[in-house]
Amino acid sequence: MSNLSDAFKSGKFVVTAEVGPAKGTDVHEYLENIKLMKGRVAAVNVTDQQSAVMRTGSLAGCMLLKQSGLEPIMQMTCRDRNRIALQSDLLTGAVLGIENVLCLTGDYVTLGDHPQAKPVFDLDSVSLIQAAKMLESGKDLAGKELKGSPKYFLGACVTPGADPLEPQLLKLEKKVKAGVQFIQTQAVYEPAKFEAFMKKAKAFGIPIMVGIVLLRSAAMARFMNKNVAGIHVPDVLIGELDKAEDKQKKGIEIAARLINEMKGMCQGAHIMAIGLEHRVPAILDAAGL
Repeated sequence: MSNLSDAFKSGKFVVTAEVGPAKGTDVHEYLENIKLMKGRVAAVNVTDQQSAVMRTGSLAGCMLLKQSGLEPIMQMTCRDRNRIALQSDLLTGAVLGIENVLCLTGDYVTLGDHPQAKPVFDLDSVSLIQAAKMLESGKDLAGKELKGSPKYFLGACVTPGADPLEPQLLKLEKKVKAGVQFIQTQAVYEPAKFEAFMKKAKAFGIPIMVGIVLLRSAAMARFMNKNVAGIHVPDVLIGELDKAEDKQKKGIEIAARLINEMKGMCQGAHIMAIGLEHRVPAILDAAGL
């Protein structure tokens, strides 16, 4: 049984974090980062070619997590694999004892370091959830019987700051109907908007974790405002970062403040430090978690 599922059932505020696998075979830094998270988070997401940048795979990262005594969440994006490969990876993960899967459509290849790559998108996040549920029922998407069926705890993403919000809620409803069991949101910097989202989203009856991305600088915040749809860093936070002598310390303070402002609105927080994973414990300390 998924320990993450049990954590939600306990009714406690659940914290997860995110790590990106190495771009290469040297996993020393990766192992050091996840070691810092042991005992501090309920589970750790391992990204799957995040932002279409080629790295070591999520499956290998999940196994390193398990060997280190942490609970993995295997991210799966639909960009790079067809339905045969996606189902195969789902089964492989289950054989290796990985139950938590975050189902994502995936960023387009032009954002990454191989813009000439051919995208696949045979499935999307909703149909990937449906594929996982089919495997659980003992059949694949072609209707063929499996010799042994897996069991998953399935997650997906939503963007609470999207404008308009209705398409996100409609997509969320489809994911819930497909069988998703928990949600991690994209980065949120506006608690009032998140509260408005949660008033509607709580009707779906599944755990929702607010996404917290650590801001490194005002320049990073401005870049996100300009380039990342559905994410807006308010001017007041950018001003704080501009004035701060220690930008990283201020980013940690802002992340902790946001967690505490939204803690009562949802079931957990998902921390994305993006390259500064070793700072996750400092965020948790500052938030009193």
